[in-house]
Amino acid sequence: MSLPVLILPGWHNSDPDHWQSQWQAAHGYVRVQQHSWDRPLRGDWMMQLEEAVLQHGPCVLVAHSLACVLVAAWAAHSLNSHRVKAALLVAPADTERQEMQQALHSWSPIVRERLPFASTVAASRNDPYCSFMRASALAHAWGSNMVDCGMSSHINTAAGLGDWPEGFALLQDLLKEEVTHGY
Repeated sequence: MSLPVLILPGWHNSDPDHWQSQWQAAHGYVRVQQHSWDRPLRGDWMMQLEEAVLQHGPCVLVAHSLACVLVAAWAAHSLNSHRVKAALLVAPADTERQEMQQALHSWSPIVRERLPFASTVAASRNDPYCSFMRASALAHAWGSNMVDCGMSSHINTAAGLGDWPEGFALLQDLLKEEVTHGY
């Protein structure tokens, strides 16, 4: 049985060359649309994720940047988190940084509760939006496996990763783990 995969882009959405968009096109994954990609409000984004999980669950989440913070907030408040079987959380954004407060005021504090499903955080050592140490601390708080992606910047289109086969392998590992252990 193949679980639906929900693509959760971060702030400003993922452009057509982003690995999330490429995975969506190649594998038929479902992108969760947000009301506003440019002025994100945590409550609005949580509601959209809730509706998508209710429509497509049980499912697997693939989040990038701000959407990693979204997954943690949603999982802590939703009565439907059991419908998510696993999550790949890529390049979490540090929304608590001072320079992010005005634009992303509704995204602080970052929820630091253990996720109720299997998860992997993939982070870069030179991400301009979140230090590797901070990403590691979030992975620990969320109970996620941590994967070091080396010097991959924000693991986005600008990083030149194409369809990011290493990330796709991480997703496949999560899917195998879910089938084997039945999270």
